This record gives sequence, structure tokens and C-alpha cells, in this order.
Amino acid sequence: MHWVNMTVSITHCWRRIGIELGAWLARALLMVLLGWGTVSAQTSSVELTELVPLRKDNALLLNAQLKLELGPAVEDALIKGLAVHFVAQAEVLRERWYWTDKTIGVASRYYRLAFQPLTRRWRLNVSSEPISGAGLAGSISQNFESLSEALSVIRRQSAWKIAEAHSLELDARQRLRYEFRLDVTQLPRPFQIAAGNQADWNLQVIKILRLSEDLVN
Repeated sequence: MHWVNMTVSITHCWRRIGIELGAWLARALLMVLLGWGTVSAQTSSVELTELVPLRKDNALLLNAQLKLELGPAVEDALIKGLAVHFVAQAEVLRERWYWTDKTIGVASRYYRLAFQPLTRRWRLNVSSEPISGAGLAGSISQNFESLSEALSVIRRQSAWKIAEAHSLELDARQRLRYEFRLDVTQLPRPFQIAAGNQADWNLQVIKILRLSEDLVN
């Protein structure tokens, strides 16, 4: 009986050590993929340098230009196999004093950026619907030789249709809300928690402007 108890105790001890070691390895993997401990003055940043709505062919279009830079933590995670998602959204709202603002038009662009180790190329998927691992077939896919080339596509949104012209009203006050962000909700759950505490992963820019009369007429 004494030996049985000792065997059970040793087995339990080794099991606990294994669990603790597994948890430590998981944390270490997160640190590596998300770039913890990376020493660099450079961090991820995004700035909206151009936001121009225009009317053409009975539609309200939008040109947007971003100054987007990825910090070392995000780049390291990409190179180690983690896909990174971005979302651009434009919304046209009609102001109403008696109720909440009415949405006249809304459009979204979803980007999935990933590195392909075998070919050493970058793949960018673009879609008007959220992109999942199983839903890549419904998106437009492009391959690039460098990260900079892939980011240049994300940085520029040209002639983007966001509303029908007939939905705009001359006598109403209407505004455009634009938002671009790195979508951490698309990361695996453990990475979402870790990324939420890192500045490199907190990429977002929001701009609101009022639509001029020449766009409504």
C-alpha cells in the first residue's frame, strides 16, 4: 500500500509538471509570435492622409489614402505564419434630431494578409465580406514579392462605391464616417488576449466629415 501511494504521488507530480511546462511553452509561443521582447523604437502606425468623397454615375464614391506601417511585432507574427486581418468601413449617415441617425449607405473591405514560407511570397485576399480560413474562395487573391507591395494595396482605396446618389437629400445634413483598423478578433483566441496589451496590434483610425451640397445635388 505504501508503494502504491508513492507511485500515485509521483505520477501526480509529473502530471502537474507536464501541465505547467505545457502552459509555459504556450506562453512562450505567444511571446514569440506576437513579438514580445522585441527591442525597437518603431511601432505600428496608421494615418489617414486623404479622404475624398465624389459623385459619379449616380453613385457616391470614396477615395482614401492611408499611411500604414507595421511594427516588428506584427511583421514577426506574419513571418512565423500568423495571418493578419484589416477592415476598412465607410458609412453615410443622415442626421435626425428626433431619432438616431439613419444609415444611407455602408460599404466594407476586408483584407487578409499572410506570408507563404514555401514561395517566400505575400498573399493578400480582399473581399466585401468577412474573410475566414474556409471562405477564401469568395475573395480576390493577389501574390506579392514583398510586404511593401502588399501593403500598398491596403493603403489605397480608390473609386469605392459607398452609397447611391438618389439616397442623398439636398435639405438634409449628411456625414461620412470612415474607419480603418487591424481586426484582432480574427486572431486565434489566445492571441487576441495577448495582442490587446500591445501597442503594435492596436491599429485604428477614424474620420468623420460632413458631405457638401455639391455632392448631394
